[in-house]
Amino acid sequence: MNKELDTTFVKLISETSWHQPAPRLDWAKYLEAGEVLHFNSLPFDISQSERALFNANLLAPKARNLSLDSNGLIKGFQGPENLKTDLSEFIFRFRGLANELVNSAFPMYGEKIRIAPTSFRPKEVESRKQSVRADDRRLHVDAFPSRPNYGERILRVFLNINPNGKPRVWRIGEPFEDIANRFIPGIKKYSYWKAKALNTIKVTKSLRSEYDHLMLGIHDAMKQNDAYQKSSPQLTYEFAPHSVWLCFSDQTAHAAMSGQFMMEQTYHLPVSSLYDPSSSPLAVLQRLTHKELI
Repeated sequence: MNKELDTTFVKLISETSWHQPAPRLDWAKYLEAGEVLHFNSLPFDISQSERALFNANLLAPKARNLSLDSNGLIKGFQGPENLKTDLSEFIFRFRGLANELVNSAFPMYGEKIRIAPTSFRPKEVESRKQSVRADDRRLHVDAFPSRPNYGERILRVFLNINPNGKPRVWRIGEPFEDIANRFIPGIKKYSYWKAKALNTIKVTKSLRSEYDHLMLGIHDAMKQNDAYQKSSPQLTYEFAPHSVWLCFSDQTAHAAMSGQFMMEQTYHLPVSSLYDPSSSPLAVLQRLTHKELI
C-alpha cells in the first residue's frame, strides 16, 4: 500500500486573472520546491466553432498530440484546412494566456525563458499503449534520452479543457531529493567516452553531461521499478475541467493516469533565472554527489 503525501503538496489558488499585477514570490517558492500550483478559476472560453476540435481523429497517424511550433506551424494534424486554422488560433490563444501568467507572476523567468511548442492533447490517457520507459502513467521526473539540457529547467503549464466534465487525474510523488537519494546509488557510472560515442552517431543532439546521465538514470529507474510505483509516497489528485496547473516537471514526480483533452505549454529556463537556484535538480544532485555535473 502506498504512503499518501500530504495534500499541501498541491497549492490551490483561486485567482481569476491570468495577469498578475506584481511578482508572486510566494508562488515561486512553492513551485521551485517541487510543488504543484493549481488554479481553479482562470477563465478560458471555448467558442461553439472550436468544439469541433475536440476530436482525437484529428491526430495524424503516430502523432501523440497536436502542436503549434515557434513559427506558428501546426504539427500532427490531419483534417480539413478550416479546422487547421481554427486549431492554430485555439492553441495560440492558450499560449498567450500561459505567457501572460508566467511572465507577470515570475518576471525573473521571462528574462531568459525559451518557449517550446504548445500542444493540444486530444487522446484519452488510459487508452495509450507504450513501453514502460515511455509510459507517462508511471511516476517519473522528465528527462529525455536524445536531448541533454545541462540542468536547464522544464516548466510546464497545463489546462484541462475536457468538455464532458472529466478530470485529469495525476499521481504526484515524493520530493526530488528523496527520489535522488533513493536511486542514485543504482545508476551506472557516467562515461564521457560513451556520451561522446552517442553524440557522434546522433543518438543525442549534443554531448550528454553527467547531470543528464543521472537524470535519465533516475527517470528510467523510477518507471522500471514496480514496487516503487505501487508503494512510494504519492498523492492521487484530480484536476477538474477548466483547471490550470504549473510545475517544474524535471523536479516534480508525476504520472498522468486518466483524462482527455488538455492544453500544455513548456518553457525552458536556465538555473540562474530561478529565484532560488539551490532548489534545482542540478544543485541537489551536485550536493549529493559532491561534484560538478556540467
